[in-house]
Amino acid sequence: MIIALLKAAVSAALLWVLFSRVDVARLWSVARHASAAWLVAALALYLAMVLTSVWRWGLLLKAQGLDLGFGTLTSSFLVATFFNNFLPSNIGGDVIRIADTAPAAGSKTLATTVVLIDRGLGLLGLILMAAIGATAGPRFAASGVGAGMLWAAFAGGATIATLALVFPEAFTRLLQPLRLLHAEWVDERLARLTSALLRFRETPTALGGCFSGAVAVQTILVLFYLAIAHSMGIPIGFTSLAVIVPITFIVQMLPVSMNGFGVREATFGFYFTRLGLPLESALLVSFVGAALIMLFSLSGGVVYIGRQGRARINPVLLEEENPI
Repeated sequence: MIIALLKAAVSAALLWVLFSRVDVARLWSVARHASAAWLVAALALYLAMVLTSVWRWGLLLKAQGLDLGFGTLTSSFLVATFFNNFLPSNIGGDVIRIADTAPAAGSKTLATTVVLIDRGLGLLGLILMAAIGATAGPRFAASGVGAGMLWAAFAGGATIATLALVFPEAFTRLLQPLRLLHAEWVDERLARLTSALLRFRETPTALGGCFSGAVAVQTILVLFYLAIAHSMGIPIGFTSLAVIVPITFIVQMLPVSMNGFGVREATFGFYFTRLGLPLESALLVSFVGAALIMLFSLSGGVVYIGRQGRARINPVLLEEENPI
């Protein structure tokens, strides 16, 4: 509770500072007159991003011998998206995905491994997109984020991921100190982790497809924010957003704010002002983007309510079909 309050305080403080520097009435006026067609296009792009993410996840599950069906995975991912956006932590969505796939996998460790690999490849795709954007339009080097730094981060992450997949036994041996907590329990989980990594090593096409999907997801997200900028006539290009958007998502991962609020807007503001754009433009793109994502995420809430309803109905049906 204390940590949540501290995060809320950080978000509130950052937002207060940012709003104190802009004309709030003008912000609202520009937002109200945004092009509906471009905003609908942005929502369509976000849907495409979700479907691509589901496809990536399905590839990794199939590499482990699990085929849960695209519809089932889409339903789970939508619920996860809802929890990510309406709970004070992004971990909630991953818990949903793990819980939904663990029964079929027969192991929470395997389900968790798949989600973590998915997350890791997604992060690599995020960094790669930023590196490509910084190379194509090196306008932020003076701000401390140069193409070289981003390429180095990508190379480091790719090297670690490759070593873990090529030498899974060596990787899991690094986790042996955890045996001090509970040797038997840890040994069992490390064995399952090693087995999962070995299967991934045997299916490089699944990993390659997942990584390609991760790059596609980041490209779509950049286009999502580009559509939002166009809806309000904000003059910013794809290459600039290809740096800003990934870095914004990376910053939001830091556990210092409530769902990234305040931190996200400050990051947009930092880079927009270095492009000669007003702080108002940064806040508009950030807040409208967050509003559209939360609006889309409500679909996951509907799916979740439907699940709960079926869970209540099914026991009744079973009793009727099997009277004592």
